[in-house]
Amino acid sequence: MKIIIVGAGEVGYHIASRLAVENKDVVVIDRNPEALRRFADNVDVQVIPGSGSSPQILEEAGIREAEILLAVTDSDEANLVACLMAHILSPTTKKLARIRDAAYDKFHDTFRENAPHIDTIINPEIEVVKTIDMLLSAPGAVEVGEFADGRVKFVGIQIDPDSRVAGVKLVNLREKTGTIRPLIAAVVRDEELIIPRGKDRLLAGDLVYLICEDSKLIETLAVFDKRAEPLRRAMIIGGGRIGLRLATLLHERGVSTKIVEKSADHCTRLAEELDGVVVLCGDGSDQSLLAEENIQGMDVFLALTDDEETNILASLLAKRLGARKTITKISKFSYFALMPAIGIELVVSPRLSAINTILQHIRRGKILSAIAIKGERAEVMEAVALETSDIVGKPLKSIHFPNRALVIAVIRDENVIIPSGESVIAPGDRIIIFAERTAIPKIEKILAVKLEYF
Repeated sequence: MKIIIVGAGEVGYHIASRLAVENKDVVVIDRNPEALRRFADNVDVQVIPGSGSSPQILEEAGIREAEILLAVTDSDEANLVACLMAHILSPTTKKLARIRDAAYDKFHDTFRENAPHIDTIINPEIEVVKTIDMLLSAPGAVEVGEFADGRVKFVGIQIDPDSRVAGVKLVNLREKTGTIRPLIAAVVRDEELIIPRGKDRLLAGDLVYLICEDSKLIETLAVFDKRAEPLRRAMIIGGGRIGLRLATLLHERGVSTKIVEKSADHCTRLAEELDGVVVLCGDGSDQSLLAEENIQGMDVFLALTDDEETNILASLLAKRLGARKTITKISKFSYFALMPAIGIELVVSPRLSAINTILQHIRRGKILSAIAIKGERAEVMEAVALETSDIVGKPLKSIHFPNRALVIAVIRDENVIIPSGESVIAPGDRIIIFAERTAIPKIEKILAVKLEYF
């Protein structure tokens, strides 16, 4: 598979790194020689200096042989033109573009149906607001994803020291859960990713990834002593595009919302657009402002400015002053591992949201969605089992899946099945697979060769 990436920023770098490890043929185009040097020094990909919207550069990159073009520069307009030129030169190449400006929202269908005929438009800001919404709906969750059109949830939770499941072997977990049967897909302990077996115990401090039906989410989380609490009051720091989208959503849900923004001019525009939302002009990391605005009475505090140091400081301050929950926007991937150590558990990233969306469209096979977890060390993928597959019609225990991979759910018609070794996959089933990074190429091969027609 040949993939051309236009844009050598963080999203381009991390996608290229993933694909290079999986032995994909990757070409990266960017005007910035310093950005390209980072690729040349660290990633086994071809780099080409120049504009991704130049037909000459696209020809040099091999656009006519490329299966996919990813346009992920920081400029929406550059991404649009790159896709337009790619369509002119190679109409069969699949095109994905990152488009962030809300002014383009109503034109997404137009861009798909007409030139530049973009197959998939990715707006990281819309995706990150969806992620925040899911986090708010899942008490105690530090990560949330969804599959099967929202009917299945994939949730990461921390095991508390006083949890009823702390110290319990997985084989005995049902004694604690009763009729609720969550499937534990993975455990992160001391930064080690573990696919647990029945004899393994859950320990306090573990980050546990589980899967359950959406209709049973609250009951399932209650088993792990994560209780739902009403969301009535929210404070948002940062009135940018993400803050504006989220404030609008929360207000529509009936949540009393305040938004704090430094720029007086921007506050004026926010006040005009956000009817019913309190707009405050000030510094969200100012302790006196937070205290005056009753931070201790907030059910959730969201730090969503474009400055992640400000977001980190504001979240720590809000937590110390009594905010019940904080959610922090982080862009630098190098910061992710540090967040739990300093007391920040709920982190969202527009870049990671963009990567998750891109992954589902560059995987071979009938992939419907994909989520990268734990610093991209593993993925959860949703795929369709077609009748040509030799995994159909036999018990899961008889299927030779690669090590470090696991079928964690089967969706058949309207039913969600948490599988056992005796479960049998039928044609048309959706299957959800958890796989560590090293197992992904083998999973892709299974999905591409055995799960789809040629």
